[in-house]
Amino acid sequence: MTVVCVFTLACGKSGPPLPPLVKLPAAPANIVAERRGAAVDVQFTVPTANTDGTRPANVERVDVYAITGPESITDDEILKHGTKVAAVSVKAPRDPNQAVEPDDPDAVAEPPEGEGLDQGTVAHVAEQLTRDALVPYDPATEKSARVKTDDDGDDVPRPLLGPATAVPSRTYVGVGISTRGRKGPLSKRVSVPLVPPPPPPGKPTITYDEKAVTVTWPPVTASGVVQAPASGDVLPSKPIGVAVPVIAYHVYDLAQTTTGAPGEPLGSSVRLTKTPVAVTTFDDPRIAWGEKRCYTVRTVETVGALAIESDAAPPDCKTLADTFPPAAPKNLQAVSSEAAISLIWDGNTEKDLAGYLVFRGVSGGALESITPTPIQDPHFHDGVKPGVPYAYAVKAVDKAGNVSPESNRVEETARE
Repeated sequence: MTVVCVFTLACGKSGPPLPPLVKLPAAPANIVAERRGAAVDVQFTVPTANTDGTRPANVERVDVYAITGPESITDDEILKHGTKVAAVSVKAPRDPNQAVEPDDPDAVAEPPEGEGLDQGTVAHVAEQLTRDALVPYDPATEKSARVKTDDDGDDVPRPLLGPATAVPSRTYVGVGISTRGRKGPLSKRVSVPLVPPPPPPGKPTITYDEKAVTVTWPPVTASGVVQAPASGDVLPSKPIGVAVPVIAYHVYDLAQTTTGAPGEPLGSSVRLTKTPVAVTTFDDPRIAWGEKRCYTVRTVETVGALAIESDAAPPDCKTLADTFPPAAPKNLQAVSSEAAISLIWDGNTEKDLAGYLVFRGVSGGALESITPTPIQDPHFHDGVKPGVPYAYAVKAVDKAGNVSPESNRVEETARE
């Protein structure tokens, strides 16, 4: 039986193979921008997958763009008219098409290679806010704001404040670039305010004990506080314009460091406060004796929904020295036996405890140490002359050599 193909669509026809789909990196995640004085610190997570969920990401770098202007700016306008703040190199796959499917989580992908950051790394970049960065982009005319000259002939940007209730801001986005130079989707947008930063606090003061390092600093007054009228002749009114700023603080440890993208260090401090604190004191529970600690504080001013940090206050530094003795041992008891007296007491709980020193003397006399070096256990067996009343006490000692106060005294006489 012979079957004849009548309709063209009913018959298969071989043709040239289709090229593989181009894989594009997913958008950088967890992007954050923070204004500190005249600089903006931006951090994000390097993509680990593509837009279709396959991994590793076909990404060789992540570009960070910034633009000053209204929220209505489109993604295309950001890429066309914005400033490329940084290009962060990333390790890329040797063959982007040899990717692991998202429904196969146990499969092992060939690791990316080359120079740059590992995929999944948190990258840091920084931008200094120059005069050019403060000039807003005007979407209506596709031109930057006009400039005028001051008395010296220097170009000066026009005032940035538009409507009285608007807070001028600069917006940042990240975008992954594939090994063929194609852009993936943009990250979410993050913005920082361009109003003048608040003043920094005064130099902090460091104190510490065996439990925590305490940092204290002078308070800062909000720069936008509305002044009361000088007399009662002024009609009551409701303030308009930018809202009164809210003042808080961030505390930084300068002894720690963070690593930014190659060639783009983020500075040398680690923020200890997860969110700004409204009080002027902070307790750092990380105690490590012999370690040098340096702390600084920045004022955080929130205007509308945007926060801006001040320059750093002058730092205060101290080396943590253990001068704190352990607590006195408690509940010392003595039990007599033939030609011996046994002592027992409650053990101390200090983490740096080195042991105990036992002191003995005749009843009513001075006590002297009978343990040349600290003993580890909270008990002691002492061979003595029978019939002689003896007095005992115990002291705890830590690894730094600090000796505790004396425990309670006990008296006992060994039996014949």
